[in-house]
Amino acid sequence: MPSYSDLRLLAVHAHPDDESSKGAGTMAHYRSMGVEVMVATNTGGERGDILNKAMEGVPHAERDLAGYRRSEMSGAARALDIQHRWIGFVDSGLPEGDPLPPLPWGCFALQPVERAAAPLVQLVREFRPHVILTYDENGGYPHPDHIQTHNVAMHAWETAGDPEAYPGLGEPWQPLKIYYDKAFNTERFIALHEALTERGLESPFAERIAHLLESQDAEGNKAALGKHPTTTKIFCPESFEVREDALRCHETQVAPDSMFFAVSPEFQAAAWPWEDYVLAGSRVDAPTPETCLFAGIVDEVRPEPDYAPQPDWQI
Repeated sequence: MPSYSDLRLLAVHAHPDDESSKGAGTMAHYRSMGVEVMVATNTGGERGDILNKAMEGVPHAERDLAGYRRSEMSGAARALDIQHRWIGFVDSGLPEGDPLPPLPWGCFALQPVERAAAPLVQLVREFRPHVILTYDENGGYPHPDHIQTHNVAMHAWETAGDPEAYPGLGEPWQPLKIYYDKAFNTERFIALHEALTERGLESPFAERIAHLLESQDAEGNKAALGKHPTTTKIFCPESFEVREDALRCHETQVAPDSMFFAVSPEFQAAAWPWEDYVLAGSRVDAPTPETCLFAGIVDEVRPEPDYAPQPDWQI
């Protein structure tokens, strides 16, 4: 079996900034252990908006948001110490209205899956990842590009190792495990909310938690905490500051007062020191629950290190 320095991890995302808000702590954690990490970004985020009011009126961002987001992505990749590849499809945008308008012609979400997956299959065969990270069938949230990212990642997982599939796109390579990211794990938000309220502090998550806990299905049952139960928890509190550094690089998309920065990395580490995943497929023996994405691939899974937050950890 390989050591960690022989391993490769590929995270497949929809837009620039997704890699920093979903699984960035995990990527930084494994980079510190010597794992090669690459992010594949399917679109350029061309149809996004400037979501940080402080960036409104900045000439470069206003004139060329797609170009500005490319520079933001470069900064985030440096912060995380990862490799990055643009897949090259055009952002689909997030349709709004009732009824919803049609998606723009030629956008990523409208591509046939076999065609949309071809560049990713080629990248998998080139980079040869042992593990792939992506979104569940709902895309983490139902943005058309996120759902399509799930589709192409699962298609690449199934076909990249097939010598009869996609001839001419490199030597076949079969990844060993694929995971769904649970960055917006409800259990995590509840833990942060409770840690704040126990200390007599105002929780920025209160409204979100109340809505989740009060929501019911058609039969009156309270909503489940996510469709897919967590199988894998990566203990990575030492990487939470790096995670925030990477996210701050996406300054057009994430305001300093957003939910992502509502509590300090130290507070988050004390309340919920993990990033959470669902094992969606495995070609190795990997019983769950797990504490390592490479369980069943490496000789020995490193134990969780001791982590003792300071008694005066601040919000």
